[in-house]
Amino acid sequence: MTGTSDPTQHLFWLASRAFGVVAIVLVSLSVGVGLALAGRLVRRPGLPAQLKRLHEALALAGLIAIAIHGLLLLGDSFLRPGVTGIALPFALASQSVWTAVGIIAGWLAAIIGLSFYVRRWIGVSVWRWLHRWTLVVYALGIAHTLGSGTDARSVWLLGLLGATAAPIVFATTMRYLPAAPKPAGARPVSAAP
Repeated sequence: MTGTSDPTQHLFWLASRAFGVVAIVLVSLSVGVGLALAGRLVRRPGLPAQLKRLHEALALAGLIAIAIHGLLLLGDSFLRPGVTGIALPFALASQSVWTAVGIIAGWLAAIIGLSFYVRRWIGVSVWRWLHRWTLVVYALGIAHTLGSGTDARSVWLLGLLGATAAPIVFATTMRYLPAAPKPAGARPVSAAP
């Protein structure tokens, strides 16, 4: 069978790309929930605790998907990145800038996400300072997705990124806008008569 290629030779690349898309969706959801909590967009009693658990679960699942995304590339017969190619920025010749952006984003996401579990030792103020960089890491992940992906300009991927980015942009805007002043003489509204 000359002239035909073995479709399994692209299996690791396709699986890596799929986990990359899963990772960006999970991270987007985690960032969105985190911003909703930080911006106090959620006001129902009991819900913030549930959302904190959801935020943590999404962040961990996102980190796992990022790791699988990179590790699957080790089996790619075309790229052959080796461990240094998936772990060190600019070590891989293919799409070096966008790949480096993704590697940097992956490491920073791991540092920020896992800092939650060591905040007792590093201090809550350091942990909160680290978390302020989440939006930068998110933007790096989007840049990596658009810069190095073979399907970066496809309608489905652009739609997916737009749909996941819109709530993040809204929550970020709401968080940094000044709070509306309360009218003079306004009394708090009670939930029960």
